[in-house]
Amino acid sequence: MDNPKLILFVALGVVAVIYLVVWRRALMAGRAQGNGAEMPGPSEVAIGFGTNFFDTLGIGSYAPSTALFRFFRLVPDEKIPGTLTLGHTLPTIVQSFIFIAIVNVNFATLVLLIGASIVGAWLGAGVVSKWPRRNIQIGMGLALVAAAVLFTMANLGIVAAGGTALGLTGTRLILGIIGNFVLGAFMTLGIGLYGPCLIMISLLGMEPRAAFPIMMASCAFLMPVAGVQFAKAQAFSARPALGLMLGGIPAVLIAALIVKSMPLVAVRWLVVVVVLIAAVGLLRSAFSVRGETGVSR
Repeated sequence: MDNPKLILFVALGVVAVIYLVVWRRALMAGRAQGNGAEMPGPSEVAIGFGTNFFDTLGIGSYAPSTALFRFFRLVPDEKIPGTLTLGHTLPTIVQSFIFIAIVNVNFATLVLLIGASIVGAWLGAGVVSKWPRRNIQIGMGLALVAAAVLFTMANLGIVAAGGTALGLTGTRLILGIIGNFVLGAFMTLGIGLYGPCLIMISLLGMEPRAAFPIMMASCAFLMPVAGVQFAKAQAFSARPALGLMLGGIPAVLIAALIVKSMPLVAVRWLVVVVVLIAAVGLLRSAFSVRGETGVSR
């Protein structure tokens, strides 16, 4: 193909089809076990719309979704990572199509970092999907604290401004591959890849805008891969996941094609407060008697 981006577009289309097949089989398996999914309610769809709207603008969706799921008691803690991964996949694929098309980045750098994140997510999801409730609560609690720190760094201007490069070579490319592998693995705990990836890309001297197709395409490919693991283990809640998907797709289109940009500092501070509250709740549950015995909230 003359345009290498077409290769990624075709691959994304194939991944989307495979994801839908896996998603359908997971739902059918859930029904066979008496866990059939109802259509999502307004709250699940609203969470999907709001989190994916700001996700498209670079805020990230995992930490806010986790906080909202816990606040409204919509998803058991042990099923939050799988619900996030399965529910946010299609909106993220839509984001990836848009930002690969409109933002230039070196193709080899893009592909290598995507591949690293996929391997990390596959290995990470294989572990997390089998973890007991308490381990997941501790992991997500620490991940949310890390997310709050990243948002605070961004608001205080601590994050490096970045350079002008549109690709990586040599040692910087190796560091980028290792970094995205780690971020792919951590994403299965609910930390989200966007904030850390943007910081990493900036520290490696790339143009910050180049992070958008890298982080969105990484997630678009790794989330279905990780989702297969969660789906096989039935480690997700179907109704909230459907809400994320149905609310998320129109939100992405509105944010990317109509709104495009907006002041986000105040939103980040709000996210810091919300995710810290959720992190404290998760860690308290994990270290309480109820958290140790796995009794639901």
